Amino acid sequence: MLRYRLDLEYDGRPYVGWQRQDNGVSIQEVLERAVFSFCGETVVVFGAGRTDSGVHALGQVAHIDLAKTVAPETVTNALNYFLRHDSVVVLRTTLVDGEFHARFSAVWRRYEYRILTRRAPPTFERGRVWHLPGGLNAAAMSRAAKALVGRHDFTSFRSANCQAASPIKTLDELRVIRDGDRITVHAKARSFLHNQVRIMVGSLKRVGDGSWPEHAIREMLAARDRTKGGPTAPAEGLFFVAVGYASDDAR
Repeated sequence: MLRYRLDLEYDGRPYVGWQRQDNGVSIQEVLERAVFSFCGETVVVFGAGRTDSGVHALGQVAHIDLAKTVAPETVTNALNYFLRHDSVVVLRTTLVDGEFHARFSAVWRRYEYRILTRRAPPTFERGRVWHLPGGLNAAAMSRAAKALVGRHDFTSFRSANCQAASPIKTLDELRVIRDGDRITVHAKARSFLHNQVRIMVGSLKRVGDGSWPEHAIREMLAARDRTKGGPTAPAEGLFFVAVGYASDDAR
């Protein structure tokens, strides 16, 4: 068996999320179907991040094991042919060591959340940005975000459906950047709790629109109580942008 790394991009709107589910089509499912159509092998596609329904990816990473020896470029071209009716694209395929695991070998993951604050609604970005025409104080959001960087108990920023064994995570980076009428929230960590990024953004939005003072974020963190927290931002603004592996440094 040979292991192949797949670097992926997708529009998450048509899917129930990354993981196979009974209530609709998942990204994992369409990839597994494309592999079977390509080479007749039934595989499990393992992804670096289990994105929710409506969440997009610019740099998702997955891996598959194939019995046949196939050139990586052939895998890319064949999968994209069978994915041509889906909003999923294989950017590149790489032959990797059998010890590589898309999920468990990852040393960091990076997300970004996109907000549009102009009065006019989005056209080309509809479904790919959170439209908040009232405007936000990005500087206040940025200052408040600093309270969340580091190792903390993120219970207040955790979905009730989260299956993680512990609410303790280390957030390496949380930056709020304004560029005209666009605000982007950048988050980086080894791993995240279910809905953690969206809840952090929803809470920072409350600071940005003046509903909460900046210190409310620190108090919310200390409360360790989801009921004390802010809303979960819509899935449409969230992008899984990159995954890092120790093996990448050797390239």
